[in-house]
Amino acid sequence: MKQRKMYTPHSNDLRSRILVIDDDREVVETIKLALESNGFEVITAHDGATGIALVQQSRPDLVILDMMLPKRSGFLVLETLRQFESIPTRVIMITANDGKRHREYAESLGVDGYLNKPFEISVLINMIHDLLDIN
Repeated sequence: MKQRKMYTPHSNDLRSRILVIDDDREVVETIKLALESNGFEVITAHDGATGIALVQQSRPDLVILDMMLPKRSGFLVLETLRQFESIPTRVIMITANDGKRHREYAESLGVDGYLNKPFEISVLINMIHDLLDIN
């Protein structure tokens, strides 16, 4: 995996900003509620093109990215994010696809974390804390 720059919050707010990109509105709402209750600022997108635009506009500290999205797949979004050298955003890919080949491809593109749906919210929260070095 490509070595990533050291994490520093992108916003002046002490809370970490997380962008959730998933076309399943129920999944987005569940993750959003859990993250907000854990003190994170959450923004959301329901397709890949909007997700990329929001990364550029809001500079999230971490992106939770579904693999299968309308308008741009999660893989294309991840490839695009990794081209933004000035935005060293951490990315966790979530997917209902449990194929090993997809996981390996995501890792080759520089994904920081990977979870298969369904997953326990506590596992996601712990992964976020690890990636953002939050105690």
